[in-house]
Amino acid sequence: MEQSGKVAGSDDALDQVAAAHDANPAQVALAWLIARPSIAAPIANATTLAQLDDLIAATRLKLEPAAIAQLDRASDPVS
Repeated sequence: MEQSGKVAGSDDALDQVAAAHDANPAQVALAWLIARPSIAAPIANATTLAQLDDLIAATRLKLEPAAIAQLDRASDPVS
């Protein structure tokens, strides 16, 4: 199945930010949600130790404002 341009752009942004932070896209996505003031508590669930490791790593990942802005732009439904 082919991705829409918006979804592909979001994936590209996650991949780019993840590579810049030596992280994976799941860690970046959760760190981005944690950094958003409008999100009180992102809901995450781990069913394996690897997933738990990713969740813990995401809480330690600090995204700089430029990375947050890049992810915001990529996920903006209007742009």
